[in-house]
Amino acid sequence: MLTIDLMTARIRSLSVGPLDNNVYIISCKATGKAAIVDAANEADRILAAVHDVDPQVVLTTHGHADHLGAVSEVTAALEIPFRLHEADRVIAGRSIDEPLLPGQITIGEISIGAIHTPGHTPGSMCFAIDGVILTGDTLFPGGPGATRSPYSDFDQIMNSLHTQLFSRPDETRILPGHGVPTMIGTERPHLAEWTARRW
Repeated sequence: MLTIDLMTARIRSLSVGPLDNNVYIISCKATGKAAIVDAANEADRILAAVHDVDPQVVLTTHGHADHLGAVSEVTAALEIPFRLHEADRVIAGRSIDEPLLPGQITIGEISIGAIHTPGHTPGSMCFAIDGVILTGDTLFPGGPGATRSPYSDFDQIMNSLHTQLFSRPDETRILPGHGVPTMIGTERPHLAEWTARRW
């Protein structure tokens, strides 16, 4: 399990399921209240990982099934809401307890920025705190998320990257929905290459 200590928050991550989805737990250092980002699979491991914090919500980057596999079990066990952007409701194929909108989400004494980054899906969201962005399937080391589905759009995801993510400092850390972390400064030089290849 990876742990990142930030100024006001702590982020833990674990990789779960057959597609090695990253689950992130963002907790407030002052209060212990926490958000689970992408309850993807292996509910028992997610529940074990939050034994010493106080989860308030499951925040979901987008509506693909591999990011939702443990939602029902985790939210029921912890009695917390499942939040997803309304535009991904049909893709998710399930009801949403509280729709996600761009803006600030308060967890204890920390504020998590919810950023709408459509392209991989219409309702894709990223979550930012203390110089770190959890990007779901919007940005990976080496390129943007896949846009081969009928509801995906390459030009839209690139616009999301340019306006919402690459407007941030090079030292901004990226924690993707699968795979290893990267940084804005590491990926920025490759934007033209991604645009040219269109994936």
